[in-house]
Amino acid sequence: MDNKEIFEALRLLESEKGISLEAMVAQISKAIVIACKNNFGGNENVDIDINPDKNTFDVKINKEVVEEVYDPDYEISLEDAQKINKDAQIGENVGIALDPKNLGRIAVQTARSIIRQGIRDGEKGQMLAEFQSRQQELVTATVERIDPVSGAATIKIGKAETILPKSEQVGEEVLKEGDHVKVYIVDVKNGDRGPRAIISRTHPDFVKRLFETEVPEIFDGVVEIKSVSREAGSRTKMAVYSKDSTVDPVGACIGTKGARVNTIVEELGGEKIDIVEWSEDPTKFVAEALSPATVVKVTVEDEEGKSCKVTVPDNQLSLAIGNKGQNARLAAKLTGWKIDIRPESGFYGEDEE
Repeated sequence: MDNKEIFEALRLLESEKGISLEAMVAQISKAIVIACKNNFGGNENVDIDINPDKNTFDVKINKEVVEEVYDPDYEISLEDAQKINKDAQIGENVGIALDPKNLGRIAVQTARSIIRQGIRDGEKGQMLAEFQSRQQELVTATVERIDPVSGAATIKIGKAETILPKSEQVGEEVLKEGDHVKVYIVDVKNGDRGPRAIISRTHPDFVKRLFETEVPEIFDGVVEIKSVSREAGSRTKMAVYSKDSTVDPVGACIGTKGARVNTIVEELGGEKIDIVEWSEDPTKFVAEALSPATVVKVTVEDEEGKSCKVTVPDNQLSLAIGNKGQNARLAAKLTGWKIDIRPESGFYGEDEE
């Protein structure tokens, strides 16, 4: 392989792997230094000139000019030095041109190993940068394969791959190879096996990001999502607010005839979404959070401990609590308040003051 072919191979790697030519040249230089060190008794005084633009590849090992050579790995006689540079003098260094092919089998293997490692490191660096640039963002990824046992999906994001566990998939959705799916990058971990993105479709912020893409008022900052509570595949509650009194934050999220929220419900496989208006008044906010149930009264019992008692009409009690307590549980997560729900009739027989 001549120099031109070497550089063409590197350019091909650059386009396929996304690793810069400069990074690979740096790894090759490092490999040559180590190969020379191994082949010349530890001498690593090497000058390397690699010019991809001109397809040139020059390597010189420097040796000291001496009267009598005791260590040929580090020294060169004046007579031999003057064959390279007629002006060479005792005590100076002379650069001796090397053919990388003549560095020896072990040296070449070492060089190849370091170059391969450099490419792997470059790939990991590219992958880490790819993930970090999109951390806590919504991305569209491609399903590469599905584990038939665990149900985990291998997902491709750009040129990088990561795993979407079954536990992070929505409800009973069935993903197939080749599907394009939206995922939320929760975090990025850089472990022994390289960078890994922690991705999810069940995270509350997944819903938040979906609304940001569907509702221009949220993207523009006119409407703000204050909090989200979610039991993925079943129900989500989201509290929204607008400083602009002319903008209805709930209506903006729902859209004309429910168009905006329905798009997100479809993405979530039919998951129910309750959108309520946030209020700095906890009694108003808790009452809203228990939607679709009607609330008669909210009484703050411990402001510091954030606990309150909610009174609802008798016929709204099961609606307020929800199936297996889900509505009350999500309302508590949404507001950050402990909510004790009681019927208006005092069905539970509590003492009245």
